[in-house]
Amino acid sequence: MPDKSFLNWPFLDDRHRALSPQLEAWAGQHLNDIDHSDVDAACRNLVTQLGKGGFLQHSAIEPGHQNSSLDVRSLCLIRETLARHDGLADFAFAMQGLGTGAISLFGTDHQKSEWLPLTRSGIAISAFALTEPQSGSDVANSTMTATKDGQDYILDGEKTWISNGGIADVYTVFARTGDGPGAKGLSAFIVPANTDGLVIAERLDTIAPHPLAKLRFENCRVPATSLLGNAGDGFKIAMSVLDVFRSTVAAAALGFARRALDEALNRATSRTIQNAPLFDLQMVQGHIADMAVDIDASALLIYRAAWTKDNGAPRISREAAMAKLFSTEQAQKIIDQSLQIHGGEGVRSGATVEKLYREIRALRIYEGASDVQKIIIARQTLTAFQNSK
Repeated sequence: MPDKSFLNWPFLDDRHRALSPQLEAWAGQHLNDIDHSDVDAACRNLVTQLGKGGFLQHSAIEPGHQNSSLDVRSLCLIRETLARHDGLADFAFAMQGLGTGAISLFGTDHQKSEWLPLTRSGIAISAFALTEPQSGSDVANSTMTATKDGQDYILDGEKTWISNGGIADVYTVFARTGDGPGAKGLSAFIVPANTDGLVIAERLDTIAPHPLAKLRFENCRVPATSLLGNAGDGFKIAMSVLDVFRSTVAAAALGFARRALDEALNRATSRTIQNAPLFDLQMVQGHIADMAVDIDASALLIYRAAWTKDNGAPRISREAAMAKLFSTEQAQKIIDQSLQIHGGEGVRSGATVEKLYREIRALRIYEGASDVQKIIIARQTLTAFQNSK
């Protein structure tokens, strides 16, 4: 059982302390031996089960409630716990939130009431379609177009590396409406999966299998009522959504790291070398100490960022970037150290640390690669320095 002392930190409230054991008990019942041989079926089932368990209620705001908002600390706590148990379960939960984040934050009452009850209950699966073949981190370089045609928009172009691509029921899609140069010319649309002209061009396989696809839009017509916010708001919408959910990526990395530490401790205390536990070796103790420090430091950065957002900060770009950069990079090191302690068993296909080794790598790339996070942190730090003069 991982360390739970962080639940007593002042960053968290009683509702978070109550949520943790509820989710832990549910995960113990539902996430043992998930069959990953068919990731589409497994992901659909996990969304359904998370919906029945009530945990997807946290993934989007409750329509019709004026003061309803996303609780970022709950999102982080859920992702951390799910990731520690099963990487695909974390993926299934996270994409429900990311996919409908723009609807939660910028949707009209009608848009919210149409889609959020379906995704919050696990009836519908959502996806966030931002990345294009030539514009991963450079969102302003997007070339997909949305051309106004009477009371409709016609979408043309491609999106790639879209999580839940191929199984989603609804996509939040970003396209260029030409309302300004670069980032100012992007807009966001709600596109149901069964819309004519939306094609699953290719399914994408990765080292940690998840439902991913390249999408193609060919004369794809959607009503103007599908527009989220105003025309030209797309970049602002995308960045606002990522600002909320970037901290949760860090939380997932923390969950992987906590599991890796537990696996390392189990191995170090049960494996003997020269008639003594592996843990008795000072070098192994040094690895364990480094892992424990990095885990606590990650948690502090994550829940600092989430607490800041939940307490009314309009943007947490610096805090979220710090949390994601440090937590994902350190989780990679922690998992590598855990695998090293396992020796040959660590690289055996299907071993827990081997699966963690594959799961963590993508987190250092998606929702802003580590190098991008460094740029954000540096620019924010410079701005704060200049403003202090």
